[in-house]
Amino acid sequence: MATASWPPTPRSPRPQAPSVERAKGPSGLDKVVLREARGFSAEVHLYGGQVTSWKNDRGDELLFVSSKATFKPPKAIRGGIPICFPQFGTHGILEKHGFARNRFWAIDDNPPPFPTSTAAKAFVDLILKTSEEDLKIWPHSFEFRLRVALGPGGDLALTSRIRNTNTDGRPFSFTFAYHTYFSVSDISEVRIEGLETLDYIDCLRGKERSTEQGDAIVFESEVDKIYLDAPAKIAIIDHEKKRTFVLRKDGLPDAVLWNPWDKRTKNMQDFGDEEYKHMLCVEPAAVEKPITLKPGEEWKGKMDLSAVPSSYCSGQLDPNKEHLMSLILSGADAAS
Repeated sequence: MATASWPPTPRSPRPQAPSVERAKGPSGLDKVVLREARGFSAEVHLYGGQVTSWKNDRGDELLFVSSKATFKPPKAIRGGIPICFPQFGTHGILEKHGFARNRFWAIDDNPPPFPTSTAAKAFVDLILKTSEEDLKIWPHSFEFRLRVALGPGGDLALTSRIRNTNTDGRPFSFTFAYHTYFSVSDISEVRIEGLETLDYIDCLRGKERSTEQGDAIVFESEVDKIYLDAPAKIAIIDHEKKRTFVLRKDGLPDAVLWNPWDKRTKNMQDFGDEEYKHMLCVEPAAVEKPITLKPGEEWKGKMDLSAVPSSYCSGQLDPNKEHLMSLILSGADAAS
């Protein structure tokens, strides 16, 4: 008869069930906290419909939020994933980046069917509708539905659906971006793969159009570029943290890179002087060609984020090489 060993082998903590709960954030703002069984989490503020935290199973924060961020309307929250709608940047007549990031969204308790992964059990549906205030500055009626979902492996997915609800037969056009602030060890240790050789609009040079040169993109000074017809997958590689963010996008043809560097941050009240070193914005966007919707039409744009060990390398951005690279990497992991 087998005998029990002593002392007994400690059991690993039992995974908790995925959960979605309401909570209060800074300044008493309402937020929704998503938790997955293995310890991943995300937080979404109803103000701005804005993701303000995304943590891995070790509790490491993966998004950057400035220590000087203001969580007091009508100021936008500096960091996380602001929603730029119905205008990105200054590409139009509205205030910079539009008004969606400065509005209070509502939880959508009865959303229409969302074609999304059934694996995600921790998610929240938000909705933003036209207000009288909005009609004064942008005379169009819309419904903006946003689902934020945290997958079992810690992946974060944002899916936006925007519908034209005008009753007067008028179409409307808009530009859009997920203004994603990634947390990085040091901007000098980061490189981007997936945007090589692309045409871009340089917002620091009067929106001059140029073509990217070099094998990979690194950072030595301020950058504010809109890459056109960017691929569906982009990698943000942080050498010091040995971590790679993989960004996948759908319905969003462009990609924006932004880091304000030292001189500009000194003039930003909600941004620490040295914080530019620890953040980088990589933003799936639709900017060069605005999206036009007729009444009743709906547009969908999705972003998926994952964080993987930086043994991930450039070959994996080529779908034809992914299987081979995964075999090489798994073999390296087994040997180490």
